[in-house]
Amino acid sequence: MEPMFARFVSLFLGSAFSLAALAQAYPSKPITFVIPFAAGGDSDLSGRNVAQHAQKYLNNQPIISVNRVGASGTIAAAAVRAAPADGYTLLVARIATHAIMPALDSKLSYKWNDFTMLSLIELNPFICFVKGDAPWKSAAELIASTRAYPGKLNYSTSGLGTSQNMSVQYLMTLAGLTKDHAVGIHYKGGGEVTTSVLGGQVHFACNNAPTVIPQIKAGALRGMFVMPARLPEIPEVPSAREAGFPDMEKIVGWTALMGPPGLPKEVVDRWVDVFARLAKDPDWQTGNARLGGIAAIRSPADSEKFVREQYELYNKLVGALGIRQ
Repeated sequence: MEPMFARFVSLFLGSAFSLAALAQAYPSKPITFVIPFAAGGDSDLSGRNVAQHAQKYLNNQPIISVNRVGASGTIAAAAVRAAPADGYTLLVARIATHAIMPALDSKLSYKWNDFTMLSLIELNPFICFVKGDAPWKSAAELIASTRAYPGKLNYSTSGLGTSQNMSVQYLMTLAGLTKDHAVGIHYKGGGEVTTSVLGGQVHFACNNAPTVIPQIKAGALRGMFVMPARLPEIPEVPSAREAGFPDMEKIVGWTALMGPPGLPKEVVDRWVDVFARLAKDPDWQTGNARLGGIAAIRSPADSEKFVREQYELYNKLVGALGIRQ
């Protein structure tokens, strides 16, 4: 019995030491961040900001950012889901990859929760706006015109499965309007969503704050309201709640870091520690603020809860609009 007991103790201690060694050793080679959208977008800038500052907390191993675009981010997400669960291939996830597209596309090859959540990273304020000289002074006036002249007003989006499109659809739903009360005009990207309003090609839009704030400050655009709360850069623009649409506070851009399903606990714990350090890192904070993000680092469990709530919001909206594919 004694030799067997000694062997058991040896195996137990050996396993414990090997787990500790794994946690300490990871990473032992470069990590790849797969970014599902093009260079210069919110996911790209946010992911690269994390990559730049997280390396010093990860044995100084390089973090290589790779843009893998297409299909509203789902190509990149599907690739990471199928990657080895070793912590060396991670996804810079966005609202499109994990809330809108899983709700919209019933044939998608993955579900929103087919991933190991590591942390929410940041939120991106969203603004609904019109041209600076437009006749509408408030969201209530814009909605009133949309209701009075169905199909006559239009808005710009960067595609069906994008936050620019779904935010307007949600606003119209909250106002008791149908998806046909305003006409969506699709453009190639978020920059064109803003410039189309500036140029007078469309009447209104909702978009990520960074491309809109400078134009509001210059008077070229007029903000109807901002989500989730007022911004110090444009204090005159009311929040969605103040404008009479409190449920629009749920419409925000966001970025999260995720891995393939089944990441080892030791890898998850290492990233939890890294994000705890980033939350106190002034260089990461400065970079995030410069990009227009609101720091939102959370535990894996809280991150999963947030993503679940976002998915459920869009799943309900897609069902109500009858646009599930």
